[in-house]
Amino acid sequence: MNWEDEGYLLNKRKFRENANIISVFTKKHGKVTGIVYGGTSRKIKNYLQIGNKIFLIHNSKSRNKIGYFKTEIIEAISPRYFDDKKRSYSLLSISELLNSLLPDEQNYKNLYASLENLIKNFEHDNWPLIYIFWEINLIRELGFGFKLEKTSSDQELLSINIDNVVYKVPKFIVNEKLPINYSNKIVNQSLLFTRSLLLNKFFLPNNLFFPKTRLVFENSFI
Repeated sequence: MNWEDEGYLLNKRKFRENANIISVFTKKHGKVTGIVYGGTSRKIKNYLQIGNKIFLIHNSKSRNKIGYFKTEIIEAISPRYFDDKKRSYSLLSISELLNSLLPDEQNYKNLYASLENLIKNFEHDNWPLIYIFWEINLIRELGFGFKLEKTSSDQELLSINIDNVVYKVPKFIVNEKLPINYSNKIVNQSLLFTRSLLLNKFFLPNNLFFPKTRLVFENSFI
């Protein structure tokens, strides 16, 4: 199977002496894993960094065998935030969540579009709130649809029953409206809610380890 696509680097590990095995979340083909020969060379390893957007040429002899990638950099995203712990943690969190939860070679067009929107808004002050809605979209795209009734309550933190489990949910999530101002506390409470859903619906039932980088990201808002 031969194709060309673009995507975000989720994971890489060394393979033999001069190659890497990488996983990429692509626009048209979903999560795909393949070998990059020469991936340990200075030129290629400089841009094979988690979170970077790359162009891919994929070749494989059959669907049952791992393919090979030729890669080029489209956008170096992760180096922008080497000195920004929260944004760096968020990129690592995104990558580990997608690498853990996405099945291979299934198209997630809406999820890819929401990731593009999140990264585009990384420079805005309210990016952590957009990240939270990205995680909610991830949960829904993976098949767990849930609906929250909008409210006019004065309470900022609401008790919501979802499948007989009570969650503490910030009001802005229920109303699907980004607040003008927000605190670290409300971001942390939001991430606790989405983490609880991810654990209860995906990680625990499938005996998967929850990504440490996601916990570190959440705790950076304490």
